[in-house]
Amino acid sequence: MNGKRIGGKTFGKALLSMFLAAPALALAVAVPGEKAPDFSEVDASGAKHSLADYKGEWLVIEWFNKDCPYVRKHYGSGNMQALQKKYTSEDIKWLTVISSARGKQGYLEPAAALEVAENHNLNASAPFVLDSDGSMGRAYGAKTTPHMFIINPEGEVVYAGAIDDNDSANPAVIPQSKNFVAAALDASMKGEGIEVASSRAYGCSVKY
Repeated sequence: MNGKRIGGKTFGKALLSMFLAAPALALAVAVPGEKAPDFSEVDASGAKHSLADYKGEWLVIEWFNKDCPYVRKHYGSGNMQALQKKYTSEDIKWLTVISSARGKQGYLEPAAALEVAENHNLNASAPFVLDSDGSMGRAYGAKTTPHMFIINPEGEVVYAGAIDDNDSANPAVIPQSKNFVAAALDASMKGEGIEVASSRAYGCSVKY
């Protein structure tokens, strides 16, 4: 059946092109070697954050769910806090993103997120970004908590994946694990190539 003609195109064809374009946007992901997806979100304290705010700076983005055993592995042991403290002291920026939808595991209202941050002894320079509609998480292709991304001063993704090479939820394995995020940052700061630029992220699924 032919659609009604509108501006030289049939309505049916125009509608089809709209539906075909939508998935392309929904499936945007942060891929090493390519420009990082843009974002504009608000953190638990009400401050706004966008990719443009970090132009010319190194940025780590981490996905978080306080109820996930794998997040507890790295926070309960102090491993994630130690990473944040080390690299933010070297003027590397860090955002911790909560993409859990309202009513789903890990969802936090702003006041509760600030309380969780305090209880986890989080570095003040690694604020909780509240992405309850999942737009930032989907743009980056964040699949798990934790899921880690590193963006260079040119706005390009240089690492995407797991925090380390051991997908056990047992914190006892951390000392023997290879930390991919630390290795990527250390190499970058020295102007060296990153040995592992992407890895399979492990953890709990992001609760969109």
